[in-house]
Amino acid sequence: MSNHTGHGHHHDGNHGHGHGAAHGSHQDPLDLDWGVMGPLLEQNAELSSEQYTEAARWVAGLPDAPKVRRILDIGSGPGVISCLLAEAFPGAEVVAVDGTPALLERTRNRAERLGLGDRVTTLHADVPAGLAGLGSADLVWAGNTLHHMGDQRAVLAGFAALLNPGGTVALVEGGLQPRQLPRDLGFGRPGLEARMEAAHAEAFEEMRADLPGATRENEDWAALFTAVGLAPQGTRGFLLDLPAPLGDVARDHVIAEFARRRDGLGDRLDAEDIAALDRLLDPEDPAGLHLRRDTYLLMARTVHLGRRA
Repeated sequence: MSNHTGHGHHHDGNHGHGHGAAHGSHQDPLDLDWGVMGPLLEQNAELSSEQYTEAARWVAGLPDAPKVRRILDIGSGPGVISCLLAEAFPGAEVVAVDGTPALLERTRNRAERLGLGDRVTTLHADVPAGLAGLGSADLVWAGNTLHHMGDQRAVLAGFAALLNPGGTVALVEGGLQPRQLPRDLGFGRPGLEARMEAAHAEAFEEMRADLPGATRENEDWAALFTAVGLAPQGTRGFLLDLPAPLGDVARDHVIAEFARRRDGLGDRLDAEDIAALDRLLDPEDPAGLHLRRDTYLLMARTVHLGRRA
């Protein structure tokens, strides 16, 4: 199962990247309050900025890689990663591609604040329908986006077709789901997070099955790169390790994610686990997320690279 945590885009998991040019997904973005979701997605991605900066530097340092002049960040969300890519590739234009205008506006504002407005541009497009209109690129970055496509192999082939000779596709897919609490909270049944992850996995599979043109695929990314004419260039995991006690920003992130999962997974958990979640979310409870000092944030993202000959 793919790791939906965080880069900053999609709204069906604990994401940070990978929002949402994927409007073929199960939730209509027009139904969301982007005034609320935009800042949350941005905060999520900012927490993982060191992971993504390290990943971008890894890509930039690949041996024999051609000069990167144009980057497509597909499913760019609020543009946090687009701006990090611009910093990691100072000679490149970065095009943030997303299907939600409100998030593209946040991208433009962020780029201007960081002095990157001349190199970070935006493009409103849905994927996969709009792939052909994106133009060519030396790097196609797709963060937690591909798993929202019904036919992942076909869309990956579409990404490959955008590459200039020697260009690279970077997929952020997989990794490890976040852990934030000890196994035994001191109340409720031990193992709450493991049960929440299992419930999330069921919801994810239902989401995948409901996508237009849904096709099951063995998610062996190296083999899939080869199948669409790309040479695998390696896979690396990047760790986010924020030990307890968390700072205010990370703590607020954890609280928001537990509240979202309480709403989204409530019908998949039993009454005892729901009661435990309600207690965790109670700002007055000494054992809740607002006050307990053993809350941490540990997760990993995996980046897979394939290069066009």
